[in-house]
Amino acid sequence: MKIAYQGVAGAYSHIASMTVYPGQEYLPCDTFEKAMNSVAEGEADLAMIPVENSNAGRVSDVHFLLPQTGLHIIGEFFLPVHHQLWVLPGTKLSDVRTASSHPQALAQCAEFLKKHDIKPVARIDTALSCQDVLKFQDNSIAAIASELAGEIYGLEKVASNIENASNNTTRFLIMSRQPEIPEDDGGVFITSFIFKAKNIPAALYKALGGFATNGINITKLESYLLEGKFVSAQFYAEIESHPSRKSFKNAFDELEFFSGSIHVLGTYKANKYRYQD
Repeated sequence: MKIAYQGVAGAYSHIASMTVYPGQEYLPCDTFEKAMNSVAEGEADLAMIPVENSNAGRVSDVHFLLPQTGLHIIGEFFLPVHHQLWVLPGTKLSDVRTASSHPQALAQCAEFLKKHDIKPVARIDTALSCQDVLKFQDNSIAAIASELAGEIYGLEKVASNIENASNNTTRFLIMSRQPEIPEDDGGVFITSFIFKAKNIPAALYKALGGFATNGINITKLESYLLEGKFVSAQFYAEIESHPSRKSFKNAFDELEFFSGSIHVLGTYKANKYRYQD
């Protein structure tokens, strides 16, 4: 099986792919769009896509891409993320003036960077930043990346676990060309979908009312403007329910009545990490 991910070897998406699907083939891609398209076009079987972080919030642009690729969400994975500061061998922490990494990683390490007066430099990927350190051969330049990335590129670690919070965690969605809805065994399932509420007063309130009256928990609701217009919004939502349940069907009947369109992205088992203390 071939798993596509955004970044280069050693990226956190690469680590997530190896953790969930060990011993498979992994396809690095420059962007999230390319990773998803590689699955849509049959070049890869699955894509491992980060969507949000417990410290830095949602990953920019990903939710816009979800309905465009035609892929289906078949699972979720939560990866505890611990960032390391990597430098050229022999470099001291006091030598470092800039640190490059993905904007999400920089945000997750903002407190450490501020404390040590290190300027953040945004790059497209965490592991790719390690290549920058090697490329420029400058002791003032560091990279924020995973333990695996530093080992792959032969760099030296001058600071460990520099993330703002010890429970720093990134959530990934596993994307496939075909839907794989698991059988309802009475457990907890997540259904992800996108909908557009009608542009009338209280449309959103009424559209979501069916979930409340049917006892369905909405775990996520985010809005996005459509076509650059400030009067039309699209919503990404996640609920705890399975399509085979009567409560689900009743709630979606009400949602359809007050919605201009609905696009179900997938139903999958809730990862146990969600409910850990």
